[in-house]
Amino acid sequence: MKKLSDVCQISAFTDKPFNGNPAGVVYADGLLPEEMQLIAREFNVSETAFISKSREADFNLKWFSPSVEIKLCGHATIASVHFLRQQEIIKDNSIVTFSTLSGILKCKTSNGVHSLILPVPELSEFNGNKDEIIRALSVEKLIETGKFPFILDDGGYLYIHVSSIDELMNYKPDFKSILEITSARNGYDAITLFTTETIEKGNHAHLRFFAPYYGINEDPVTGSANGPLLLVLRKLGLIDENTEGKVFTFEQGDAVGRKGRIIVTYSPEKNELMISGRAFTIFKGDLTF
Repeated sequence: MKKLSDVCQISAFTDKPFNGNPAGVVYADGLLPEEMQLIAREFNVSETAFISKSREADFNLKWFSPSVEIKLCGHATIASVHFLRQQEIIKDNSIVTFSTLSGILKCKTSNGVHSLILPVPELSEFNGNKDEIIRALSVEKLIETGKFPFILDDGGYLYIHVSSIDELMNYKPDFKSILEITSARNGYDAITLFTTETIEKGNHAHLRFFAPYYGINEDPVTGSANGPLLLVLRKLGLIDENTEGKVFTFEQGDAVGRKGRIIVTYSPEKNELMISGRAFTIFKGDLTF
């Protein structure tokens, strides 16, 4: 039998309980991939992060959904930094690096705000069967066909502009249909619907993220989608292309009762894309298996 201590569930992109995106966080060496998958299935949140010792960086970091290993997860990385800071394994105002399936990721923590520098994705206009996607999503009334192209990033996220916040909030997804079109492997495996209308004045965009292919019907607050969204807005001309020194706040999770807010910055000079947010530990305990 194995016993893991100080296993946590931490909500990222919030400083309040029962909001943001919950992630399991486990700090242990020697776990087998199949053990990580079973633990992630037991947590049954969108992703569980597994931190261990590393020779290439400060730590190794892996992410598992309840069904598969994930290549990149923003909120579980923010939760991992929060865990390491809370356990006093790292200090405040410090930089920490993780060796991951997406390469070496650099994170920062300062005064309770945790940041992750994301790999900058390549964006392209999606030239696949848009009509098929529109029918499967049942979004005929939500989007203005022809006004904005669908945008695909090289991580397989498809971004679709929605005309209003009310329509986005009231949208009822058919997860079976979304699973069918994303499982077809036509270049995308997750879908982001977004609008530049927001709930709170001063914020810049609101989004919803659907990834049933990965066992996540609707993710509450998705770091790996919010970061590239800033580049999507630039590409579509929805914000000024010059984002140097500017800070953007994106909204997500309100439609599923888990309000989250993500700070996103992009420096064209450094070609650096960063997401930031706070986190809140919901519970901590031991895991025996």
